[in-house]
Amino acid sequence: MTTFTALLTASARSRDSLLCVGLDPRGESPEALRADCLRLIAATAPFAAAFKPNYAFFEAFGAEGVAALRDVIAAVPEGILVILDAKRGDIAETSEASARGLFDTLGAHAVTVSPYMGGESLRPFWDRPDRGIFALCKTSNPGAGEFQEVALEGGGALFEEVARRAAHWSPHDNVGLVVGSTYPEAIARARALAPEAWFLVPGIGAQGGDLERSVDAGLRPDGLGMLINASRSIANAAEPGAEARRLRDAINAARAATRRRSAAATPLSALARDLIETQCVRFGAFTLKSGAISPIYLDLRRLVTYPAVLRRVAQAYAHVLRGLHFDRLAGIPYAALPIATAISLEAGWPLIYPRREAKEYGTRATIEGEFKPGETVAVIDDLVTTGDSKIETIQKLEGAGLKARDIVVLIDRGQGAAAILAASGYALHSVVTLPALLDEWLRTGAISAAQRADVLAFLTQ
Repeated sequence: MTTFTALLTASARSRDSLLCVGLDPRGESPEALRADCLRLIAATAPFAAAFKPNYAFFEAFGAEGVAALRDVIAAVPEGILVILDAKRGDIAETSEASARGLFDTLGAHAVTVSPYMGGESLRPFWDRPDRGIFALCKTSNPGAGEFQEVALEGGGALFEEVARRAAHWSPHDNVGLVVGSTYPEAIARARALAPEAWFLVPGIGAQGGDLERSVDAGLRPDGLGMLINASRSIANAAEPGAEARRLRDAINAARAATRRRSAAATPLSALARDLIETQCVRFGAFTLKSGAISPIYLDLRRLVTYPAVLRRVAQAYAHVLRGLHFDRLAGIPYAALPIATAISLEAGWPLIYPRREAKEYGTRATIEGEFKPGETVAVIDDLVTTGDSKIETIQKLEGAGLKARDIVVLIDRGQGAAAILAASGYALHSVVTLPALLDEWLRTGAISAAQRADVLAFLTQ
């Protein structure tokens, strides 16, 4: 059995297209709907990887409308996929009936679904390896944020939780996400959480979505992973075939530009982009623990939410660490522990960490993990300001007979920590400095010159 993902990949590659043509026919009879769709299919099929009929327009005419829909699906040339826009999702038995109707009776290859009854309710759809689903994640309509942008207690928005969970529902790799082109930043955040999933991206054309930014945010490294949908802009064109071809070519130009930028990206530019897209860095007015008001806030604890980004961060640390000599890593609780764990898994170095308070039961350990006195540790933390807290942690390690020479952080804020640590006999190594990140964010347009100046002024206070 050929899987849905294999079918979709073959369609995109054989046609060199990521275009999905939406079929939203307006007519006064089932015959009019059928004729309109057949006209569009004939004109645009050479340029499309998929077609997306909207079930509601056919359903409005009852059984005759559904019969017309079946004829439309049957008219799509072999090798081009049909994604039925039906937005289903109900308890298991209802979903089973829907799956039989949409897949077996009508012949669709995939269907859009609502995820809000949970992944298990959608099992009848995704349990078929040769069929697929696209779960509503961050839709293109203006009111999408009413629920999809609701902030979760642990951080992030509800749509991000949908992306995170949906990516692991099916063992058949046949669950995609609907993420609108009207919100390119949401596409990037969803891609970080679901790096391998296919995205169905509506909103290009009549809704004013940004094609270039959307492709840049969502394209996978293999140049695939997105279906860019256009409906009204093609259907209402004087020559739908010519418009489909123009859009197919525009998508391919955006793909090529994105892949060129990715190939030329430096480690600094990649990290700077990851930090912005995951909101590990934010700009505004933030009250710090000291009471000071900062124009920037760094929250690297959010990295745990983005496994693909966390892995890239671990690889960046490993590049620095390979130039040092040590026996073990020592992660500083709490923000650095997931990072240190990711580094350990990525590079194979053993990890220990000092407890903030000694256990009052069991082993009464002050340091978790196996080590021998006399061994040297490389201390891992997320970022550094003055370095005072690093010295406190190192003293705990040294009190257990360990040696520490090197401290490695992702970001050095540039506020004198290197000199303070050097005075105590320790060397600070950072993957990047905050001033360097500010320069990169300014270069790419992520921040303004005024924002950069405000942060630099704050760092020198």
